[in-house]
Amino acid sequence: MAEEKSKLQRLLEQGEFVVSGEIGPPKSAAGDGVRQHTEELKPYVDAMNLTDNQTAIVRLSSIAAGIHVISAGGEPIIQMTCRDRNRIALQSDLLGAYSLGVRNVLCLSGDHQSFGNHQAAKNVFDLDSVQLIKTVRDMRDKKVFHSGEAIKKDEPKFFIGAVANPFADPFEFRVLRMEKKIRAGAQFIQTQCIFDMERFEKFMDLARKRGLHEQTYIMAGVMPIKNAKVAKYMQKNVSGMLVPDWIVERLQKAEDQTAEGVQICIEQIQHLKTIPGVRGVHIMAVAWEEIIPTIVKGAGLLPRPQ
Repeated sequence: MAEEKSKLQRLLEQGEFVVSGEIGPPKSAAGDGVRQHTEELKPYVDAMNLTDNQTAIVRLSSIAAGIHVISAGGEPIIQMTCRDRNRIALQSDLLGAYSLGVRNVLCLSGDHQSFGNHQAAKNVFDLDSVQLIKTVRDMRDKKVFHSGEAIKKDEPKFFIGAVANPFADPFEFRVLRMEKKIRAGAQFIQTQCIFDMERFEKFMDLARKRGLHEQTYIMAGVMPIKNAKVAKYMQKNVSGMLVPDWIVERLQKAEDQTAEGVQICIEQIQHLKTIPGVRGVHIMAVAWEEIIPTIVKGAGLLPRPQ
Protein backbone atom coordinates (compact mmCIF):
# COMPACT_ATOMS: atom_id res chain seq x y z
CA MET A 1 0.00 0.00 0.00
CA ALA A 2 1.01 3.64 -0.43
CA GLU A 3 2.54 5.65 2.40
CA GLU A 4 0.19 5.66 5.38
CA LYS A 5 0.39 9.34 6.37
CA SER A 6 -1.17 11.81 4.00
CA LYS A 7 0.55 14.97 2.83
CA LEU A 8 -2.08 16.97 4.74
CA GLN A 9 -1.28 15.18 7.99
CA ARG A 10 2.48 15.56 7.53
CA LEU A 11 2.25 19.30 6.82
CA LEU A 12 0.02 19.94 9.82
CA GLU A 13 2.32 17.92 12.07
CA GLN A 14 5.26 19.96 10.77
CA GLY A 15 3.53 23.18 11.85
CA GLU A 16 2.77 24.50 8.37
CA PHE A 17 -0.21 26.81 7.78
CA VAL A 18 -2.13 24.56 5.41
CA VAL A 19 -4.50 25.41 2.58
CA SER A 20 -7.26 23.17 1.26
CA GLY A 21 -9.70 23.82 -1.55
CA GLU A 22 -13.01 22.29 -2.51
CA ILE A 23 -14.04 20.61 -5.75
CA GLY A 24 -17.70 19.87 -6.41
CA PRO A 25 -18.07 16.57 -8.32
CA PRO A 26 -20.24 16.83 -11.45
CA LYS A 27 -23.84 15.73 -11.89
CA SER A 28 -22.62 13.16 -14.43
CA ALA A 29 -20.18 10.28 -14.81
CA ALA A 30 -17.50 12.54 -16.31
CA GLY A 31 -14.25 12.85 -14.36
CA ASP A 32 -12.38 15.18 -16.70
CA GLY A 33 -13.59 18.32 -14.91
CA VAL A 34 -12.33 17.03 -11.56
CA ARG A 35 -8.95 16.20 -13.09
CA GLN A 36 -8.76 19.63 -14.75
CA HIS A 37 -9.52 21.42 -11.46
CA THR A 38 -6.88 19.28 -9.76
CA GLU A 39 -4.24 20.29 -12.32
CA GLU A 40 -5.16 23.95 -11.83
CA LEU A 41 -5.25 23.84 -8.03
CA LYS A 42 -2.42 21.51 -7.01
CA PRO A 43 0.29 24.24 -7.03
CA TYR A 44 -1.92 26.37 -4.76
CA VAL A 45 -3.52 24.02 -2.22
CA ASP A 46 -2.21 21.17 -0.10
CA ALA A 47 -5.37 19.05 -0.37
CA MET A 48 -8.76 19.09 -2.07
CA ASN A 49 -12.15 18.27 -0.57
CA LEU A 50 -14.53 16.19 -2.68
CA THR A 51 -18.07 16.76 -1.51
CA ASP A 52 -20.48 13.85 -0.98
CA ASN A 53 -23.70 14.66 -2.85
CA GLN A 54 -23.78 18.14 -1.32
CA THR A 55 -27.22 19.64 -0.64
CA ALA A 56 -28.58 16.11 -1.22
CA ILE A 57 -28.20 16.39 -5.00
CA VAL A 58 -26.95 13.34 -6.92
CA ARG A 59 -23.38 13.77 -8.13
CA LEU A 60 -20.32 11.68 -8.93
CA SER A 61 -19.33 9.94 -5.71
CA SER A 62 -16.71 11.61 -3.53
CA ILE A 63 -14.60 8.44 -3.61
CA ALA A 64 -14.58 8.26 -7.42
CA ALA A 65 -13.81 11.98 -7.55
CA GLY A 66 -10.98 11.43 -5.07
CA ILE A 67 -9.43 8.81 -7.35
CA HIS A 68 -9.56 11.31 -10.24
CA VAL A 69 -7.71 13.78 -7.97
CA ILE A 70 -5.03 11.18 -7.23
CA SER A 71 -4.67 10.36 -10.93
CA ALA A 72 -4.02 14.06 -11.62
CA GLY A 73 -1.37 14.30 -8.89
CA GLY A 74 -3.47 15.90 -6.15
CA GLU A 75 -4.26 15.03 -2.52
CA PRO A 76 -7.94 14.20 -1.89
CA ILE A 77 -10.03 14.64 1.23
CA ILE A 78 -13.15 12.59 0.64
CA GLN A 79 -16.29 13.62 2.44
CA MET A 80 -18.52 10.88 3.83
CA THR A 81 -22.03 11.62 5.01
CA CYS A 82 -24.36 9.53 7.17
CA ARG A 83 -27.49 10.51 5.24
CA ASP A 84 -27.37 7.84 2.52
CA ARG A 85 -25.59 4.80 3.99
CA ASN A 86 -25.89 2.54 6.99
CA ARG A 87 -22.89 1.37 8.99
CA ILE A 88 -22.29 -1.59 6.67
CA ALA A 89 -22.07 0.58 3.56
CA LEU A 90 -20.03 3.29 5.28
CA GLN A 91 -17.40 0.83 6.47
CA SER A 92 -17.32 -0.91 3.09
CA ASP A 93 -16.76 2.41 1.32
CA LEU A 94 -14.03 3.34 3.79
CA LEU A 95 -12.19 0.10 3.04
CA GLY A 96 -12.62 0.68 -0.68
CA ALA A 97 -11.40 4.28 -0.57
CA TYR A 98 -8.32 3.38 1.46
CA SER A 99 -7.47 0.47 -0.83
CA LEU A 100 -7.47 2.93 -3.76
CA GLY A 101 -5.04 5.32 -2.08
CA VAL A 102 -7.28 7.81 -0.25
CA ARG A 103 -5.82 8.80 3.12
CA ASN A 104 -7.99 11.72 4.33
CA VAL A 105 -11.66 11.46 5.25
CA LEU A 106 -14.04 14.17 6.46
CA CYS A 107 -17.01 12.83 8.41
CA LEU A 108 -20.35 14.68 8.22
CA SER A 109 -24.01 14.04 8.97
CA GLY A 110 -25.07 15.36 5.55
CA ASP A 111 -27.72 17.79 4.36
CA HIS A 112 -31.29 16.54 4.76
CA GLN A 113 -32.78 15.14 1.56
CA SER A 114 -35.47 17.84 1.59
CA PHE A 115 -32.79 20.28 0.37
CA GLY A 116 -32.07 18.27 -2.77
CA ASN A 117 -33.59 16.97 -5.97
CA HIS A 118 -34.89 13.67 -4.55
CA GLN A 119 -37.05 14.88 -1.72
CA ALA A 120 -39.00 11.61 -1.53
CA ALA A 121 -35.78 9.67 -0.84
CA LYS A 122 -35.51 7.83 2.47
CA ASN A 123 -32.70 9.10 4.64
CA VAL A 124 -30.62 6.64 6.64
CA PHE A 125 -28.71 8.36 9.45
CA ASP A 126 -27.92 4.96 10.96
CA LEU A 127 -24.88 6.64 12.55
CA ASP A 128 -24.42 10.31 13.29
CA SER A 129 -21.21 12.17 12.50
CA VAL A 130 -19.69 11.61 15.96
CA GLN A 131 -20.39 7.87 15.76
CA LEU A 132 -18.91 7.76 12.25
CA ILE A 133 -15.73 9.47 13.48
CA LYS A 134 -15.40 6.90 16.26
CA THR A 135 -16.04 4.06 13.81
CA VAL A 136 -13.23 5.24 11.52
CA ARG A 137 -10.89 5.63 14.49
CA ASP A 138 -11.73 2.16 15.83
CA MET A 139 -11.15 0.61 12.40
CA ARG A 140 -7.73 2.25 12.35
CA ASP A 141 -6.53 2.06 15.96
CA LYS A 142 -8.35 -0.96 17.38
CA LYS A 143 -8.52 -2.85 14.07
CA VAL A 144 -12.19 -3.64 14.58
CA PHE A 145 -15.42 -2.99 12.70
CA HIS A 146 -18.34 -1.25 14.38
CA SER A 147 -19.69 -4.67 15.34
CA GLY A 148 -16.49 -5.51 17.22
CA GLU A 149 -15.30 -8.06 14.66
CA ALA A 150 -11.55 -7.88 14.08
CA ILE A 151 -10.00 -6.49 10.91
CA LYS A 152 -7.32 -9.13 10.44
CA LYS A 153 -5.23 -7.41 7.79
CA ASP A 154 -4.66 -3.96 6.21
CA GLU A 155 -6.82 -1.79 8.44
CA PRO A 156 -7.55 1.67 6.94
CA LYS A 157 -5.26 4.22 8.59
CA PHE A 158 -7.13 7.40 7.75
CA PHE A 159 -6.36 10.95 8.81
CA ILE A 160 -9.76 11.76 10.28
CA GLY A 161 -11.52 15.10 9.89
CA ALA A 162 -14.78 16.64 11.04
CA VAL A 163 -16.64 19.88 10.56
CA ALA A 164 -17.63 22.60 13.02
CA ASN A 165 -20.11 25.44 12.70
CA PRO A 166 -19.11 28.34 15.00
CA PHE A 167 -22.26 30.27 14.12
CA ALA A 168 -25.22 27.96 14.74
CA ASP A 169 -27.32 28.39 17.87
CA PRO A 170 -26.94 27.90 20.74
CA PHE A 171 -23.51 29.48 20.33
CA GLU A 172 -22.06 28.13 23.61
CA PHE A 173 -22.81 24.57 22.49
CA ARG A 174 -20.72 24.81 19.30
CA VAL A 175 -17.37 24.40 21.07
CA LEU A 176 -18.72 21.48 23.13
CA ARG A 177 -19.99 19.86 19.93
CA MET A 178 -16.53 20.23 18.39
CA GLU A 179 -14.98 18.78 21.53
CA LYS A 180 -17.21 15.69 21.27
CA LYS A 181 -15.91 15.15 17.74
CA ILE A 182 -12.31 15.57 18.87
CA ARG A 183 -12.81 13.05 21.68
CA ALA A 184 -14.35 10.64 19.16
CA GLY A 185 -11.20 10.86 17.05
CA ALA A 186 -11.27 13.96 14.82
CA GLN A 187 -7.66 14.93 14.10
CA PHE A 188 -8.51 17.98 12.01
CA ILE A 189 -11.48 20.31 11.86
CA GLN A 190 -12.80 22.35 8.94
CA THR A 191 -15.23 25.09 9.93
CA GLN A 192 -18.29 26.52 8.20
CA CYS A 193 -17.64 29.63 6.11
CA ILE A 194 -16.54 32.52 8.32
CA PHE A 195 -17.72 36.05 7.59
CA ASP A 196 -18.30 37.34 11.13
CA MET A 197 -14.73 37.53 12.43
CA GLU A 198 -15.70 38.90 15.82
CA ARG A 199 -17.94 35.92 16.57
CA PHE A 200 -15.30 33.50 15.28
CA GLU A 201 -12.72 35.14 17.57
CA LYS A 202 -15.05 34.38 20.50
CA PHE A 203 -15.44 30.78 19.30
CA MET A 204 -11.66 30.33 19.12
CA ASP A 205 -11.22 31.93 22.54
CA LEU A 206 -13.61 29.35 24.03
CA ALA A 207 -11.81 26.56 22.14
CA ARG A 208 -8.41 27.69 23.45
CA LYS A 209 -9.72 27.87 27.02
CA ARG A 210 -10.65 24.18 26.70
CA GLY A 211 -7.29 23.38 25.10
CA LEU A 212 -8.94 22.13 21.92
CA HIS A 213 -6.47 23.95 19.64
CA GLU A 214 -3.79 21.65 21.06
CA GLN A 215 -5.84 18.47 20.55
CA THR A 216 -6.76 18.93 16.89
CA TYR A 217 -5.83 21.04 13.85
CA ILE A 218 -8.45 23.74 13.25
CA MET A 219 -8.82 24.96 9.66
CA ALA A 220 -10.98 28.04 9.14
CA GLY A 221 -13.46 27.98 6.26
CA VAL A 222 -13.71 30.93 3.86
CA MET A 223 -15.83 31.59 0.78
CA PRO A 224 -15.50 34.28 -1.89
CA ILE A 225 -18.82 36.01 -2.63
CA LYS A 226 -19.39 37.09 -6.22
CA ASN A 227 -21.79 39.96 -5.60
CA ALA A 228 -24.16 41.66 -3.16
CA LYS A 229 -27.14 39.65 -4.40
CA VAL A 230 -25.45 36.40 -3.39
CA ALA A 231 -24.46 37.89 -0.02
CA LYS A 232 -28.07 38.94 0.67
CA TYR A 233 -29.34 35.48 -0.28
CA MET A 234 -26.87 33.84 2.11
CA GLN A 235 -27.88 36.25 4.86
CA LYS A 236 -31.53 35.30 4.63
CA ASN A 237 -31.61 31.71 3.37
CA VAL A 238 -28.52 29.77 4.48
CA SER A 239 -28.91 28.53 8.05
CA GLY A 240 -25.89 28.58 10.30
CA MET A 241 -24.08 31.22 8.25
CA LEU A 242 -23.70 34.82 9.43
CA VAL A 243 -22.98 37.42 6.75
CA PRO A 244 -22.57 40.87 8.36
CA ASP A 245 -24.32 43.87 6.80
CA TRP A 246 -21.01 45.60 6.15
CA ILE A 247 -20.08 42.91 3.60
CA VAL A 248 -23.32 43.45 1.67
CA GLU A 249 -22.83 47.21 1.78
CA ARG A 250 -19.19 47.02 0.68
CA LEU A 251 -20.13 44.82 -2.27
CA GLN A 252 -23.00 47.13 -3.24
CA LYS A 253 -20.68 50.15 -3.32
CA ALA A 254 -17.93 48.39 -5.29
CA GLU A 255 -17.40 49.22 -8.95
CA ASP A 256 -16.44 45.57 -9.58
CA GLN A 257 -18.38 43.44 -7.08
CA THR A 258 -16.68 40.18 -8.05
CA ALA A 259 -13.20 41.60 -7.54
CA GLU A 260 -14.33 43.13 -4.24
CA GLY A 261 -15.66 39.77 -3.08
CA VAL A 262 -12.30 38.17 -3.81
CA GLN A 263 -10.51 40.98 -1.95
CA ILE A 264 -12.75 40.52 1.10
CA CYS A 265 -11.89 36.79 1.11
CA ILE A 266 -8.17 37.60 0.92
CA GLU A 267 -8.46 40.02 3.84
CA GLN A 268 -10.35 37.41 5.84
CA ILE A 269 -7.55 34.87 5.34
CA GLN A 270 -4.94 37.42 6.40
CA HIS A 271 -6.98 38.06 9.56
CA LEU A 272 -7.44 34.35 10.26
CA LYS A 273 -3.68 33.80 10.10
CA THR A 274 -3.31 36.05 13.15
CA ILE A 275 -5.79 34.11 15.34
CA PRO A 276 -4.04 31.72 17.76
CA GLY A 277 -5.04 28.11 17.18
CA VAL A 278 -5.99 28.48 13.50
CA ARG A 279 -3.74 26.06 11.62
CA GLY A 280 -4.94 26.62 8.07
CA VAL A 281 -7.77 27.70 5.81
CA HIS A 282 -10.28 25.79 3.73
CA ILE A 283 -11.40 27.73 0.65
CA MET A 284 -14.93 26.89 -0.49
CA ALA A 285 -15.36 28.56 -3.86
CA VAL A 286 -18.62 26.83 -4.75
CA ALA A 287 -18.75 26.20 -8.53
CA TRP A 288 -15.93 28.76 -8.83
CA GLU A 289 -12.84 26.60 -8.30
CA GLU A 290 -10.80 28.61 -10.81
CA ILE A 291 -10.69 31.64 -8.46
CA ILE A 292 -8.80 29.74 -5.73
CA PRO A 293 -5.30 30.41 -7.18
CA THR A 294 -6.02 34.16 -7.22
CA ILE A 295 -7.09 34.05 -3.57
CA VAL A 296 -4.07 32.01 -2.48
CA LYS A 297 -1.68 34.38 -4.29
CA GLY A 298 -3.39 37.48 -2.93
CA ALA A 299 -3.29 36.17 0.65
CA GLY A 300 0.47 35.60 0.43
CA LEU A 301 0.20 31.83 0.87
CA LEU A 302 2.74 30.93 -1.83
CA PRO A 303 4.87 28.99 -2.30
CA ARG A 304 3.12 25.99 -0.79
CA PRO A 305 5.33 23.65 1.26
CA GLN A 306 6.30 20.31 -0.25
